[in-house]
Amino acid sequence: MGKYVFGVDVGGTTVKLGLFDAEGNVKDKWEIPTRTEEKGSHIMADIAGSIMVKMKQEGLEKEDIIGVGMGVPGPVKADGTVLKAANLGWGVFNPNEELSELLGVPVKTGNDANVAALGEMWKGGGQGYRDMVAVTLGTGVGGGVILGGHMVCGSNGAGGEIGHIHLEDNEEDQCGCKNRGCLEQYASATGIVRLANKKLAVTSRDSILRQGEVSAKSIWDAVKAEDELAMEVAEMYGEYLGKGLAAVADVVNPEVFVIGGGVSKAGRVVIDYMEPYFKKYVFHGGANAKFALAKLGNDAGIFGAVKLILDEVM
Repeated sequence: MGKYVFGVDVGGTTVKLGLFDAEGNVKDKWEIPTRTEEKGSHIMADIAGSIMVKMKQEGLEKEDIIGVGMGVPGPVKADGTVLKAANLGWGVFNPNEELSELLGVPVKTGNDANVAALGEMWKGGGQGYRDMVAVTLGTGVGGGVILGGHMVCGSNGAGGEIGHIHLEDNEEDQCGCKNRGCLEQYASATGIVRLANKKLAVTSRDSILRQGEVSAKSIWDAVKAEDELAMEVAEMYGEYLGKGLAAVADVVNPEVFVIGGGVSKAGRVVIDYMEPYFKKYVFHGGANAKFALAKLGNDAGIFGAVKLILDEVM
């Protein structure tokens, strides 16, 4: 059996790669551009080429490699089939088969949010837990559900899409998914900015937020400075997020929610505004769920990808 594993996290602009030992220690990590032109047909060959270069640099043979784990942005079925990855240009496609053929080693693919959740459970904010939900509060709201140490993918690989829980009947704007009133429209970085701008438009009250560009960071900075209007926005934000996560807890009953993504950089204050509403709306059987901040940042995907292949072949 080999001694090393490659973790790959395929994003819309860059592919993150890491070389790990079997215990999950990072030996090296690097990035290459994601070539999405020509329906993403170059992506697997570019990844294989980059891995081969790294193997040569490190003096590694094929026999030294346990396998390659990979996270991709889109629903992934159990056999590795990606049903559609719009921002990569892929239609129905099996990257497992192509990359395994190019490299001659086992490959295992999962949805990027689920794979990042696996990484946080293994080496990050969810360490020590077996039942957890990772929540990514970025441009959108992503989720990854881990039960009994394993990813919950669902029949079409669309498990864990918590950003599209319906919360608001009277929403006029469309979510990126084409529905209206999704959690993502309120709890993402763009969502909190939307809430703040609406609040600023209907009142002439003074606020730090009127002094410059309104961003997720400027809102949370204003909250920390005890700006009254910003605190009201945070309260609304906390209610949406708390209500959404209560719905998740009612279905999967996790021990812990691990909160990551750009919004989580504000720190524990995000949890402080959300937790009271979570407690208000959750079924009592799930009320003891803990909340932790993610620890791996942008590396969660490559860590989870490594864990994915280790679970498959070890």
